[in-house]
Amino acid sequence: MLGLRAIVSRFYSGEVSADIVGRPKLWYSLSGLLLALSIAGLVVQGLNFGVEFRGGSVFTFNAPAHSIEDVRGAVRAGGAHQAIVQKAGGDWRVTTESLSSHEVNEVKKSIADDLGVPADKVSTQVVGASWGGEISQKAWQALAVFMVLIIIYLSLAFEWRMALAALVALLHDLVITAGVYAWSGFEVTPATLLGFLTILGYSLYDAVVVFDMIKEVTRPLGPSSKITYSQAANHALASTLVRSLNTSFVAILPVAAILFIGTTLFGAGTLKDLSLALFVGMIVGTYSSICVATPLLVQLKEREPRYRQLRENIARREASAKRQAKSVRPRAAVAAAGGPSGGSGEAAPDEAADDDAEPAGDAPTSVTVRKVVQQGPRRQPRRTTRQRRRGGK
Repeated sequence: MLGLRAIVSRFYSGEVSADIVGRPKLWYSLSGLLLALSIAGLVVQGLNFGVEFRGGSVFTFNAPAHSIEDVRGAVRAGGAHQAIVQKAGGDWRVTTESLSSHEVNEVKKSIADDLGVPADKVSTQVVGASWGGEISQKAWQALAVFMVLIIIYLSLAFEWRMALAALVALLHDLVITAGVYAWSGFEVTPATLLGFLTILGYSLYDAVVVFDMIKEVTRPLGPSSKITYSQAANHALASTLVRSLNTSFVAILPVAAILFIGTTLFGAGTLKDLSLALFVGMIVGTYSSICVATPLLVQLKEREPRYRQLRENIARREASAKRQAKSVRPRAAVAAAGGPSGGSGEAAPDEAADDDAEPAGDAPTSVTVRKVVQQGPRRQPRRTTRQRRRGGK
């Protein structure tokens, strides 16, 4: 436990950094698995659209002493074939197919007879299918406009590669969040669409923070730089990772409280639809901006000629350094062993004597030159005592 706490502390202090950019296959495999499960849920289960999208009749009343089965039985006894029963606070909310005015009155009468609720205490709402289709169309239009604005903004503020990476991450978040709704069976309402748009903005926020740091760190890179674009991007990501995780964790806490505590204890229906989208989207958005958008951006940037040339220059320098290290090691070993002859590295004791010795063979000229150089300037021969006496006479 102490070891794990020490690792987490070093990670948050910046002493330890994870190689996120260098493991794109791991993140792409995980994202591929999540996307496959989400698409399978959308195909098999499908989304549970609310009455606002598919049309229908909604009955709301208070009957705390009865169970879900009692409420469903009373509504079906009035002539409704479909009945989706939900409890919102202390009230029951029952959604059926579209009913006529006569059929609505029959359902209200059945609820009053079976559950003991006065007919005037049962509120009704009839939603046409055309209104739901209009809401769906506007939702798709809002999503398309949002995507176009995101691409334009990122292309102008950064570049098109960053815009493409962010767009892929946003689509990744949408599909996975929709898959969670499909498998969980939660109802898709207009509040859910608001949650979807909110998580797209939140995911984009994380991506912009990371991309801005990458832009600052990689700007000085040139042909003589010592690190590649991938390494610089990983350093930039490591410097913003703790901030992104802390921000996401703090934002997820109140959303989790609304989702788990609010819906369990208070049965908040609308908040439940909104909070699930926010909860899933924040988690997936933080993951995608760090582990999907950034590695994808790095792979796109590494294909540029200047960054590809930088990688090749660094590889050549590293290979040259390795060759020099290999050539230095044998020389150092020979010097440590005492030279090529295996001695101690000192001159042989008879080398000085060989300088004055005459070489074998006919080489008088060389011997004479060597002797002259060794003796220095030429001097007159010393006269003997007899010669001095003769000279004096």
